[in-house]
Amino acid sequence: MFKIDSTANRISPLQAKRFSDLGFSERKHLQEWLENTPQALTQGDGDELLIIQKEFDGFDDTRERLDLLAVDKDGNLVVIENKLDDSGRDVVWQALKYASYCANLKKQQVVEIFQRYLNQKAQLQGAPPADAESVLLEFLQADDLQSVQLNTLKSQRMILVAAHYRKEVTNTVLWLSQFGVNCQCFKVTPYQSGGELFLNVEQIIPTPEASDFMIGMMAKEAEEKSASNEQRNSHRLRLAFWEQALDAFSQSGCSLYNNISPGKDHWLSAGSGLSAMGFNLIFSKNEVRVEFYMSRSQAGANQFVFDRLEAQKASIEADFGDSLTWQSLPGRKACRILYAKPIDGYDKSNWPEMIQWLVVHMTRLEKSLRRPLEKIREELKHADLKPGPEA
Repeated sequence: MFKIDSTANRISPLQAKRFSDLGFSERKHLQEWLENTPQALTQGDGDELLIIQKEFDGFDDTRERLDLLAVDKDGNLVVIENKLDDSGRDVVWQALKYASYCANLKKQQVVEIFQRYLNQKAQLQGAPPADAESVLLEFLQADDLQSVQLNTLKSQRMILVAAHYRKEVTNTVLWLSQFGVNCQCFKVTPYQSGGELFLNVEQIIPTPEASDFMIGMMAKEAEEKSASNEQRNSHRLRLAFWEQALDAFSQSGCSLYNNISPGKDHWLSAGSGLSAMGFNLIFSKNEVRVEFYMSRSQAGANQFVFDRLEAQKASIEADFGDSLTWQSLPGRKACRILYAKPIDGYDKSNWPEMIQWLVVHMTRLEKSLRRPLEKIREELKHADLKPGPEA
């Protein structure tokens, strides 16, 4: 790794260091860094982690404890093992044990583990704890816990983190991958330049290219299995609701959803003219919602658009006709602006009212954002965006 001197138009090498030489420890430093910045262990769009526990020792008949436990966007549990300067010989065996222990955790147990973690953090901060179920559903973009696929069979993942890997470790990980065991190795290297310290985090197994291929194959297999299973009642319910909703939109002055088909998800999205930023209709068990959702892979672009819109908050809300909820979602890549109505969404007798509400308020939302977004679209083309948390 080199440091760029733009004034002299030269590069100079940074000095690679050992964690121990810098006085850093596994538990107090590396574990703390990854707990608070889990995006260091993610690769590409949509690949986010939510830390739900650290130093977890809630296994029956054993006093062993894993370093960090996380959930990914697909609801899989992720065991994270840190080994600082040297991976050691037994790190794969440790991670496999922890993954096997976690495989038995039921959905409610995962929520309870996460709640204990949030309680501990809140106690240290002197603040009331967040609700684990709500945070989890928000992260998974799910409607209710019952419909979430969480910690299903054979879905557990392992992430190993170390500055140096022994050959017996890398060979074993590569061998396990042939049997569908999802294990990643990240190499972490501290660098020093004068009084400044830097940390390079690099996925070495599998390589990003191989990882994309493996993910694609697993997604294809999951799709084929899913197609052979009977749709759940909630899927049929959503499909029926969206059919009625889209019919109402087709007869309204809002043309956003003219080319959108009904689906089984609790949301429908229409484009805004800005890539990966759309107008969403939300149909959930407890509410209906309209929102403008900014979800580019570059978090800086989402924040740029959100900030420009928020600067016009007064005029946008005046055009909309009511106060909107503005969520920059700190620590996440996405941002959104929304308006919601609490209602029993699964009571079909409420559907006519809900659909009419969606038509009226999405029409207002799209109209109130139309002019600001046209101007922002041009500004975004020439914006010098700072790297987001995924960089």
